Amino acid sequence: MSCCDFSLRSDEGLSPEIRAMKGVYLLYLKIEELVDAEDLEDPLPQNARHMLLLLESPKRMGDLARDMLSQPSTVTALADKLEELGLVARRRDPSDRRAWLLELTEAGRAEHAETVSYAAELFRSVSGLDDDEIKVFATLMTKVRTTIEKSGLPKGPKA
Repeated sequence: MSCCDFSLRSDEGLSPEIRAMKGVYLLYLKIEELVDAEDLEDPLPQNARHMLLLLESPKRMGDLARDMLSQPSTVTALADKLEELGLVARRRDPSDRRAWLLELTEAGRAEHAETVSYAAELFRSVSGLDDDEIKVFATLMTKVRTTIEKSGLPKGPKA
């Protein structure tokens, strides 16, 4: 079954759980397609942009690796690229001088704000949800995420 076959099938007879999974899956695929189509001139790889989104406040590199379902070496390479572009800076964690915190620079905060705005606009456009529906959906997805985090995060994409 191709993606298109999946999206065109009628929901008649499908359980609410399957309809929900189908919607989340297609939402993800459509957003990924649009992001891939627009990022042709973006100097940042998608995972670097993801890291920017997660850096609303300073974070340890190990925590970022866990949040991104990535290897620490991947996060280090992304941090190197973002630091080279002047978007992040490293500093010692005052609570543990062995650890490093990654934080947004002023330019990084501007890029973060632009990325958040773009993501919100894209989500609204693709999902067709209004403000109240987005709040309900966000609450439900937070519950889903919390449940998954408690039971164990996925290992990440297969190689």
